[in-house]
Amino acid sequence: MSTLTNRDKRLYNSDLAPTPSNKKNWGWFEIFNVWANDVQSLFGYTLAASLFLTYGLNGWAVFLAIILAGFFIMWLVNLSGAPSVKHGIPYPVFARASMGVFGANFPAMVRGIVAMFWYGAQTYFASTAVALLITGITGASGSGDFLGMNSIDWISFIFVAAFQIYLFWNGIDLIRKFLNFAGPAVYIIMIILMIMIWSKAGGGLLSEVGNIFSGVGSYEGGAFAAFLAIFGTMVAYFAAVVINFGDFARFVKNEKEMKKGNLWGLPGNIVLFSFIALMVTAGTVVVFGETLTNPTDMVERVGNMGLTVVAAFAFFAATIGINMVANFVPPAYDLANLIPSKINFRVGGLITAILGFIIGAFWVSVISNIGMFPFVNTLGAILAPVYGIMIVDYYIIKNGKIDVNSLFSAKSGGKYYYNGGWNTKAFISWIIAGIFSIATVWHPSLSALGGYAWIIGAALGAILHYIMSKNQG
Repeated sequence: MSTLTNRDKRLYNSDLAPTPSNKKNWGWFEIFNVWANDVQSLFGYTLAASLFLTYGLNGWAVFLAIILAGFFIMWLVNLSGAPSVKHGIPYPVFARASMGVFGANFPAMVRGIVAMFWYGAQTYFASTAVALLITGITGASGSGDFLGMNSIDWISFIFVAAFQIYLFWNGIDLIRKFLNFAGPAVYIIMIILMIMIWSKAGGGLLSEVGNIFSGVGSYEGGAFAAFLAIFGTMVAYFAAVVINFGDFARFVKNEKEMKKGNLWGLPGNIVLFSFIALMVTAGTVVVFGETLTNPTDMVERVGNMGLTVVAAFAFFAATIGINMVANFVPPAYDLANLIPSKINFRVGGLITAILGFIIGAFWVSVISNIGMFPFVNTLGAILAPVYGIMIVDYYIIKNGKIDVNSLFSAKSGGKYYYNGGWNTKAFISWIIAGIFSIATVWHPSLSALGGYAWIIGAALGAILHYIMSKNQG
């Protein structure tokens, strides 16, 4: 990696600098586990199971929509990850090429705020797994009630918060090791759960799978609308990581390893996890007489101490995993990008952890009751055009070329200085496309667009930016 020159302290620190070649030690397995941890959350399981139940489609059509979504997401992250593999730069630094060296702070912080909110929420969700374990082993139910949580809940919550601080304080390499452990471990446990449910269900399981596969409901708009809804829902689920995938790709040895990891990690993971979710969900109908799509409900019904311990571990590892991937690494870099001279990866992570702790502490008593989702969904939606702008800017307007030195220079007249450090053309494109994205969250007439509003928003951002900036490269 070439030595940076003319670097400005407002834009540079060692965590934002291009990853040196001796630290580019991620291969396809690490990328596979990034996606494994992303899909293996409690919400991810419920989503996967629900896709077979909600839309009334034939099971093979559901699998086809899931597989196509996996390949589409793979294509998106291959595009956003390649520049970071080549130059070793994280998402907020890559965004400087299209948004301006200072303008990139804005989309970076929007992504960071969304992540910090969910970091707190997922920290609370992970603590419920620890509480399940403590209760299962000791038989204690906890005492007191502070902010809607008892003593065991608080002990669990503080433990999870401290464990996550330990992980990131030791750097990205320990996070990589944890992800490599958690991904396969959770699969092993999920397969054990599937076998236990199958053994209890007996031959009735395959019969119930057949019932689910035949389509168990109807969807307004017909089969094709249902197919598109499943496709769009899966894309929307991964959208947050799609935009900042460069935060992980910067550590990959080469583009071939990244693409191999994305192939096995996206279509591969999605199909495997969806298959497990389908089999377990079908088994719950036979064993319990009702459809259960929440794994914690299944564990409580089984009432097996061994399964409780194993499942609690799985829920804990899976939720910590997705928290690291989707909600910790992004804001750590985004905050570092805001004030590089004062905030590095560790400090950014500590700020995220503190804010996340507050959010998680108030989750039960306040946040879950006042409805913060429209706010968070609005921030998430307006990021869609940023993806389109970054990709069309790099591949078409700039022909796949970046001057890395200029990404760290605030010199007037610099390649990415634009207008005072802001690319006004990119921001105009973002605002226009963002109006549509925001409308899909708030305007009832556009609510039917559902998950694929992200795709349309990204496409709009790309088209508008190309029209306005095609002679700018």
